[in-house]
Amino acid sequence: MSGGGFGKCYDPTGARHGIPTFPWRYAPEGYATRRQLRARGLRPGGQPIAAQVLRPRYRRGPLVAYLYRVDRAKPVRPMTPGRRAALAKAMCARRTCPSCRRDAGYVIPLSLGMCVPCAYPEPSDSVRST
Repeated sequence: MSGGGFGKCYDPTGARHGIPTFPWRYAPEGYATRRQLRARGLRPGGQPIAAQVLRPRYRRGPLVAYLYRVDRAKPVRPMTPGRRAALAKAMCARRTCPSCRRDAGYVIPLSLGMCVPCAYPEPSDSVRST
């Protein structure tokens, strides 16, 4: 890394950053991010953040990823019928256009706030003059 970025991101004792800190992609074995835990079928399970990895960026603060101990992680809770129904209902609400109340078949973009046909209606035949 240029500009001494590696040194700024390497603090294995946590003296500078408060928790052990490693450069991006240099975390020791036994630590994982939430996504990495999930890929293994695990979750943090209430444990505190054990370490972090930093990736320096030009002109902005560094990217931070928090790490958890793999040996303290717990298995992901199984999907229950109630949770499955709640998720299906939430996804249905995200697909329903508030304007026309139809299921758009896709998640309504927040930038539009409605389905594409409602946001960009076709000009009617009576308005067209040809």
